[in-house]
Order: sequence, then structure tokens, then C-alpha cells
Amino acid sequence: MGERPAISAEDLERWTDNGAQWRPLEVTDERAVVELCTCYGEPVDVVEGGTPALIAYVREHADESRADLS
Repeated sequence: MGERPAISAEDLERWTDNGAQWRPLEVTDERAVVELCTCYGEPVDVVEGGTPALIAYVREHADESRADLS
């Protein structure tokens, strides 16, 4: 399996600032795997990152991202 593109907390902020959505697929102390979605909730890509800032951001905003996709 190929490597996923890396992403940062700032990337996720820009993604949602532009009207798109995301959902966490896996969050551990080592990494966060996120599915990027269109504004309609259709999956576009899966990305991941391992910075503490990204992991904290995904944990902090996970419930918001799920609510947007309901």
C-alpha cells in the first residue's frame, strides 16, 4: 500500500474554511488519519500526519466534523 499524503492542522482549517468537510478515521498518540470530503460529504482523499498539533486538532474538532457529515 502506498504512503498517504501528509497533512497539518492548518491544512484542515483551510479545508473547512473553504466549505469542505473531513472525518477522522484513526487517531492515536502517534498519528491521525483523516478522510477529506467535499462540502456534500463525498470522500475525496485520505491523508495522515503525526505532529502533536495535528493530533490535538483532530481530537479537539472530531465531534464537529462528524456533526457536519450527518
